[in-house]
Amino acid sequence: MKGNSREVYVVGIGQTAVGEHWEKSLRDLAVESILASLKDAEVEKVEALYLGNMLSGELAEQEHLAALVADYAGLKGSEALKVEAACASGGAALRAGYLAVMSGLYDLVLVSGAEKMTDRENGLVTSALAMAADAEFEAVQGISFVALNALVMRRYMHEYGFKHEDFAGFAINAHHNAAGNPQAMFQRPISEEDFLQARMIAEPINLLDSSPVADGAATLLLTSGEVAKSISTHPVRILASSVATDTIALHDRDDPLFLQAASASAQKAYKQAGVEAEDIDFFELHDAFSIMSALSLEACGFAPRGQGVGLAKDGEISIEGRIPISTRGGLKGRGHPVGASGVYQVVEVVEQLRGQAGLNQVQEAEIGMAQSLGGIAATAITHILARES
Repeated sequence: MKGNSREVYVVGIGQTAVGEHWEKSLRDLAVESILASLKDAEVEKVEALYLGNMLSGELAEQEHLAALVADYAGLKGSEALKVEAACASGGAALRAGYLAVMSGLYDLVLVSGAEKMTDRENGLVTSALAMAADAEFEAVQGISFVALNALVMRRYMHEYGFKHEDFAGFAINAHHNAAGNPQAMFQRPISEEDFLQARMIAEPINLLDSSPVADGAATLLLTSGEVAKSISTHPVRILASSVATDTIALHDRDDPLFLQAASASAQKAYKQAGVEAEDIDFFELHDAFSIMSALSLEACGFAPRGQGVGLAKDGEISIEGRIPISTRGGLKGRGHPVGASGVYQVVEVVEQLRGQAGLNQVQEAEIGMAQSLGGIAATAITHILARES
């Protein structure tokens, strides 16, 4: 970074279990994860809260969310802002918190993501999620967000000669890893037969190609290098933070099978961190749908174009594989409370780098990457983190 930038570290993490929380409100979930992160870091006071959320107005009938959460978390008086970038809202909140610490504006900053989705009927949730697409040229036609992804998947299969069953490895890997994550929504493995028999949603996308809507909240506590070393025995450094964008509408893209924003964001992050794709020990990607897993692996340099699916077929995305993904279940197995998912990803990266991932631990993990996508990768936010030696 240019100028008098500072190193930024994660010194506290907190998360709620992902699932259907009928007994807890959106504010309850956010506050629970915030207090857990403060307890983890043994810190009582912070200077700012950046809260990622996509759908609080539509699904919880609550805007002005960050001030509300700050009030109930005992942070009254602190700067508190809601950050929105569709499904990448959690990643965007981390970007905001990173810049606040890196610039020297603040020393202690909370980054949280929270979403409450399961209290409302499916039709309303589907309509709300479609707002991540182009309202005037896509959503107005009645196409759902799942259907847009299905169009991309169908074209990918046609272009590269794959069958639907070739994508099974992504869901199987995610559910296998979620079984070892006590915070995950689906803590049971699935088989290839389960995948093939799953109900079709928008052909060729079936139920097990798709991440579930869910409730949940996750929080990170960020600080500068100087403060981190004085308060934490296991700080994790953020080596890079980058954002890139693409057209929102699929029909405006030169090539709908290449995630240009994901590629640009990853390349900027690699340059900032001083690493290459080969140096990444594991990758928490935005596996909202199986097709996004394949395209993300290709865009970020882990597979040539048209060969991302091959990594799943060959087992290279497993915990023991060449590039482990979705190591705690990902959006597919852990669940996808949309505005919170980007923060959950980085909480899970920190768990890996601290050596706290239990049965899911990637051995000798030193560098992890998380990428959060808004819409069909119209926004791509990439963070690279490293374990302090």
